[in-house]
Amino acid sequence: MKNIKYLSFIGLMAMAVLFACEPYEDTNPELGIVEPPAESEMDFSITPGVDAYLFNIEMTSPSLNGIYTVTFDLGNGSIINKKSGVAYYPLPDDYTITMTIKTNNGSSSISKTLTTTETDYSLFDNPVMIALSGGVDALEGKTWVLDSLSAGHLGVGPAGSAGLEWWAAAPLAKKAVDVLYDDKITFKLDGFDFIYENHGESYVKDFRSSDPAYSNPEQRDTDYKVEFEPAEASWSLAEEDGKWMLTLIPTTTPIFPIFDVGARENKYEVLTLEENKLELVAIGGDGNAWHYKFIPEGYVPPQIELEATLTEAGEVNTFNVALNVINVPAEESVNSLTVDFGDGTVHEAMDVSEVVSNTYMRQGSYQVTVTVNTSLGNIVNTFTAEVAANHPEYEPFLLDAMVTYNDFSEVSMAPMRIDQAGGSAYIEVVDNPSRIYPNKSAKVLNFVKENTEWANAYMQLPVGYRFDLRQRHTFKVMVYGKAGDNILLKLENTDRGGNAWQTGTADLIYTIQQDNTWEVTEYSFAGVSAGWDWTGDIFTGDVTTDDNFSHDFYNVVRIMINPGDNSDVYQVYLDELAGPHVEGLKSATRN
Repeated sequence: MKNIKYLSFIGLMAMAVLFACEPYEDTNPELGIVEPPAESEMDFSITPGVDAYLFNIEMTSPSLNGIYTVTFDLGNGSIINKKSGVAYYPLPDDYTITMTIKTNNGSSSISKTLTTTETDYSLFDNPVMIALSGGVDALEGKTWVLDSLSAGHLGVGPAGSAGLEWWAAAPLAKKAVDVLYDDKITFKLDGFDFIYENHGESYVKDFRSSDPAYSNPEQRDTDYKVEFEPAEASWSLAEEDGKWMLTLIPTTTPIFPIFDVGARENKYEVLTLEENKLELVAIGGDGNAWHYKFIPEGYVPPQIELEATLTEAGEVNTFNVALNVINVPAEESVNSLTVDFGDGTVHEAMDVSEVVSNTYMRQGSYQVTVTVNTSLGNIVNTFTAEVAANHPEYEPFLLDAMVTYNDFSEVSMAPMRIDQAGGSAYIEVVDNPSRIYPNKSAKVLNFVKENTEWANAYMQLPVGYRFDLRQRHTFKVMVYGKAGDNILLKLENTDRGGNAWQTGTADLIYTIQQDNTWEVTEYSFAGVSAGWDWTGDIFTGDVTTDDNFSHDFYNVVRIMINPGDNSDVYQVYLDELAGPHVEGLKSATRN
């Protein structure tokens, strides 16, 4: 039996505590349909425990074959799912205790009344109770709101976690749903009332939107805003194996702390409970761990204060980024500094006192993004670095030069990524399946797609860099796969966002000639059209001669296997993607 001490509250100064265990089962498949016992056959005992506030509850009915579960309702919303348990009543009242025996063909119940006369006054000095409800002096209770300006005020992760591993809400991440951030929850010690104020609307998980208590569900993000009037409710607090568990006890409508995730048994593990901080995690109706972070209404948390600066250094075309940390509240931290200099150079410093420098080779205007990771979320500043002239050591590539963008054993100009529509697809760097001529590389890229027509592996140049197709317009890539599979390569421009397809070149396709043999493919864009003439503004018959397309335009290479075909699982190995030089990217970056 688990060692559990419960502090459970309901009604006017009524409180009960129990030792809960796994449901009691005594089933025999050979018995077939078993009727529930008659009330006259049922009985249970209530006897004093080790002090004036503890009582032993135990079923004393004769052995009943086919019992499915035995449940005790202590009359305050708390449950014992076992033939026996210990209840804690620190306040005087009359409690109706109901035992229910359920078989595979129904259930029967009997009830008894327990009258207690003693008060455990130490309850009201409990620091946990005071932190949550404000204590006996807070006649209106203590009101909490979501800590909307803090990272992780909502989150989700796998069961057993703190509920932040898969998603942690950024500050004000749910502002657009029009609910949540003005809702309030209040815990009162007087009467142990739980009050949820939602202004007539609540935010609920998609699988909860069909609850009869909700009306007019309207999708917001992936979940729903619903019309809902919460009824009166109460709350309980329990310490189980060293963990405090908060239970919200409904009356006639669902009850939850601002965001309804269908918490199992309406229970929430208390991760943190301090004067100005409440963190909970619950197992939702989807089996995942859902995280909440609250602060008292009107409380303004201390903020991390810092100042980032971008200054010109003494060296030619060199700029420095420095961080001045002005104030870090107790228990908070500044963890790292990441600087994106806008020319493809990204520097991360774990020591935030480090001065981060970069030397620009080309003339231009560069956006510098400084991201400071803190315990309260990321703080981002942007600056502009104006570079008046090329660096004296800058040597532009010859326009007819060809460079390797990705050799997965050695260099990478920009990382390969995956884009998919439906189904599943992935890319990963793996050992070369056949290290013989013409490809003796140690590592190559494995591209797999399943049940998706247009999944593609793509490489996007760093911000500000584009391909030049005027003198060299051939791209090459090594492929290794199944004979007959088609490998498509095309170019796109990302400036139109979701309409990048409007800029795409006509499809160039190479058909693999032999099974499991490295083959060098070539894709020449001479005479290749691009765009769609019916869009009216973005079309050419030859991307290599039209100045709108031939340079300072394309920044993405897309590679597909059997495009338009989602009937099977398809796989191809890729290596040594190469093509025209990229002005300004003088050399690839070694892994």
